[in-house]
Amino acid sequence: MPHQLPTGTTRAQAYEASQDAGINPSANAQFDHIVVHRYGRRSVLQGLLAGSALAATGGLFAPAEAQAQSQAKAATPARHSFAFAEVSHGVDRTHHVAAGYNVDVLIRWGDPVTADAPAFDPLRQSAQAQQKQFGYNNDYVAYMPLPLGSTNPARGLLVVNHEYTNEELMFPGLGRQEAKSVNFAGMTAELVAIEMAAHGMSVVEIQKTPEGKWSVLSGSRYNRRIDALDSRCILTGPAAGHARLKTRADTAGRNAIGTINNCAGGVTPWGTVLSGEENFHGYFWGKLDDTSSEARNHKRYGVPDNWYAWGKFHERFDIAKEPNEANRYGWIVEVDPYDPTSVPKKRTALGRFKHEGATPVVNQDGRVAVYSGDDERFEYVYKFVTRDRFDPKNRAANMDLLDHGTLYVARYNADGSGIWLPLVQGQGPLTPANGFNSQADVLIEARRAADLLGATKMDRPEEIEVNPVSGKVYAMLTNNSRRKADQLDAANSRAANEWGQIVEMVPENGDHAALRFTWNLLIQAGDPLNPAVAGKYGPETSSNGWFACPDNAAFDSQGRFWVGTDQGEAWKKASGTADGIWAVETEGPQRGRSKMFYRNPVGAEICGPCFTPDDKGLFVSVQHPAADGAEAFTRNGKVSTFEDPATRWPDFKDGMPPRPSVIVITKQDGGVLGS
Repeated sequence: MPHQLPTGTTRAQAYEASQDAGINPSANAQFDHIVVHRYGRRSVLQGLLAGSALAATGGLFAPAEAQAQSQAKAATPARHSFAFAEVSHGVDRTHHVAAGYNVDVLIRWGDPVTADAPAFDPLRQSAQAQQKQFGYNNDYVAYMPLPLGSTNPARGLLVVNHEYTNEELMFPGLGRQEAKSVNFAGMTAELVAIEMAAHGMSVVEIQKTPEGKWSVLSGSRYNRRIDALDSRCILTGPAAGHARLKTRADTAGRNAIGTINNCAGGVTPWGTVLSGEENFHGYFWGKLDDTSSEARNHKRYGVPDNWYAWGKFHERFDIAKEPNEANRYGWIVEVDPYDPTSVPKKRTALGRFKHEGATPVVNQDGRVAVYSGDDERFEYVYKFVTRDRFDPKNRAANMDLLDHGTLYVARYNADGSGIWLPLVQGQGPLTPANGFNSQADVLIEARRAADLLGATKMDRPEEIEVNPVSGKVYAMLTNNSRRKADQLDAANSRAANEWGQIVEMVPENGDHAALRFTWNLLIQAGDPLNPAVAGKYGPETSSNGWFACPDNAAFDSQGRFWVGTDQGEAWKKASGTADGIWAVETEGPQRGRSKMFYRNPVGAEICGPCFTPDDKGLFVSVQHPAADGAEAFTRNGKVSTFEDPATRWPDFKDGMPPRPSVIVITKQDGGVLGS
């Protein structure tokens, strides 16, 4: 019988437990050790806001040249990029935003996407209806201006990921106990089908009225759903058609069914959207067969982990019946939102791992680099560089650009340098002797390949963003509570790290295809006044300006940095406050200064912050309201359920469950956000 989630286990707790399932077995250097070697343990443990002299000179983790510039300007009043009054720390059943701003709910789980979608009825859900309605647990958001090629800030397509589902909050009469009992007894074939239909992606057309309010055009020809139930995806690139991607249903190994656990993503310069398949391991059912040819591969990714009952009704998610099916997930999926008839493509050249997202940038020579983090404790930071150049005058010539190029993994050195190591079959240890008989093998087992190359083990690399003004690269490292005192390095510097950090990387000579880079820490998250936490920020960061667990982030067109958090079940320990969005300075004497701009309702994380081209609108995904660590807000003091949720955000109507939603934040005077 498959191993089941313990009775009373929440989805977030299941994820926490699963972090051990595919644990990195390599002896590679760990980022915390490197940080300590670089900065010294005493410096790492000294909080800037607790009296460090460097707080007035650009921050402990500022580059040397930036510190010198800051010292030279010490007598000059600092220029602040963000003019709003901060939101205060706290937690309650609703959202909060800085004074002078509005928050409007744009689209909610169950709202119509296609013209023939029925109205949402939480008591009469069906898979057929859900395939036409907005999916669950919205994550990454991309705004794609209309028409194609324009920078229209008032009409466009919103492309949204739907990462996973919370059955206990979705379905009436299920309850936590029954849902997680032996063999998932409470989950029927129809409930599973609804879950599968609620995964994937949504594309909707939106427009801004002359009064400044945004709305969804439910009858638009662009609107569509991509789900995990029966949406076709094409496998492309070096691994497509390989024997390890073939199944009984797809003997060619080129046509996958659906996409799952779509987390963050990115927008290509040719107008497509990239979506990262993250925790695919949790969807597979059964017990790992140690004699299987895929046993080593599956173990490295934590497959199977039995989060869902999908394998009970769909054999492709039963690892014993379809051992290759798991190899068809964990890829970057490319979608063309401007063509509603297009088929999503899984780009295998970018490697298979638990992709948080994929952020493209056009390099100096016209090639495109794509940065991606593998979101698990002790995993790696990657980039992919295309073989061919982007052609801004020929969109069609770019549509398969991501099928050819080189995948790299990062190694961080204690002297502040770094190197990108190529994952190329036949080079170094990536040989048949180690089980890599082709480039397809390298990409399918990208984690093991990176292990052998000696990549640096990180504290959960999540979203990676590129500053459009400076070209610097910023990696969100969310946390790593499992890091021990003897596992520290220069970039992962705290044991039992509940709070995370933000790493800044500077490509050599501004070249994103270069093999070398330098790195610094921009922020070491957590409470700066608690010596045991040793949070580090820039000068003038207030008591509301510190945060824990950076996850998703976005730059506006001016190169200003906005960071969203995801503390999960540990928010009470990590910060004691709800997740939110903080505006962070990245340059000058205010470098590292952080201000709280928005706060989520209880139990929800921040996902997918995305600006309109004029910086006058900010779209944000509010994911799983009422879910994470929200017991104190239920009537019974227990885990939230459909009947007894911690909050009924955003509708606040009796009988209506909490609904993950995309919100839009605007300034009441119609101006640029943050100014």
